[in-house]
Amino acid sequence: MSGLSIFEAMPGNTFGTLLRLTTFGESHGKAIGGVLDGMPSNLKIDFEKVQKQLDRRRPGQSSITTDRDESDQVQILSGVFEQKTTGGPIGFIIPNKDQRSKDYSKLKDVYRPSHADYTTEAKYGHRDYRGGGRSSARETATRVAAGAIAEQLLPKVKIVSYVKSVGGIRTDIIESPSRSEVDQNLMRCPDQKAAKQMIAFVEELKTKGNSVGGVIECRISGLDAGLGEPVFDKLHADLGKAMLSINAVKGFEIGSGFKASEMLGSEHNDEFIAKGKTATNHSGGVQGGISNGEDILFRVAFKPVATIKLEQSTVDKDGNSITLKSEGRHDPCVVPRAVPIVEAMAALVLADHYLRQKVNQ
Repeated sequence: MSGLSIFEAMPGNTFGTLLRLTTFGESHGKAIGGVLDGMPSNLKIDFEKVQKQLDRRRPGQSSITTDRDESDQVQILSGVFEQKTTGGPIGFIIPNKDQRSKDYSKLKDVYRPSHADYTTEAKYGHRDYRGGGRSSARETATRVAAGAIAEQLLPKVKIVSYVKSVGGIRTDIIESPSRSEVDQNLMRCPDQKAAKQMIAFVEELKTKGNSVGGVIECRISGLDAGLGEPVFDKLHADLGKAMLSINAVKGFEIGSGFKASEMLGSEHNDEFIAKGKTATNHSGGVQGGISNGEDILFRVAFKPVATIKLEQSTVDKDGNSITLKSEGRHDPCVVPRAVPIVEAMAALVLADHYLRQKVNQ
């Protein structure tokens, strides 16, 4: 630790620059929560919108999600008076009410495949084996609450995410759906035909005790040109970091993404047809790390949920080989519940860069 400042040595529980979210709590603790610092004062907050986003993420909401039943009712502790922000830190908690810690008692000395059990113990020398502690996706509820508050700083900006694919089933829909259209089915895919196939596939996997990954696409419209802080804080770089910080995310691409590597410059260049308007949007709404006024379009890839009920080979802390069959309640596919998480992290990035741009002007 010698030679490092306290800021360089701080653990990674805080996200953002001017708008900063710090989260706390574990999956099987009394509550999870957060502190959102940097919100301007005198901003009226619609907490029904905040709770609606939490309801979209909460467990136990359908046949294709985990059976854990949490109401996820957010409780605001500070920073808001008479429904308006005071300028002080907004502190909040979300109580945990449906923990079954006994389901994890057999995992105390076992490293589950593709979980953070071994790496957490290697880093800290001690871990909370009940649901994974801080590595649990339960922590993302605090991000959703904070993101739903931050989003209200940008009322003209529309952030909509939806499920693009599950396993090998995908939609090629190009329209820009609303959140209500996304929520018309359990999968949160606006293509009803594809959604029906996805749901049937996930329900089958759930009965077999297996899991599958998927891709979420996010479209952001109504954002002015000029947001982004080159060189290292490019807007798409911060969006990438935000998305990759979400549990189970394995990939991020914006605009043409990896397909750009197969294109010619004459095909990929977005030609201007007017000031602030381009004929195509291969850039995904960001050029040179700065928003250009076009829709921001990106995709986030999620791996299959690591906890499955099939037998797997692993080892315990002493290196003994064992056969593991996991207990507990887990999603067979995380993407339907991850839709509001992607939206929340996007909102936090945009609100932070909005405040940074105000400082620059």
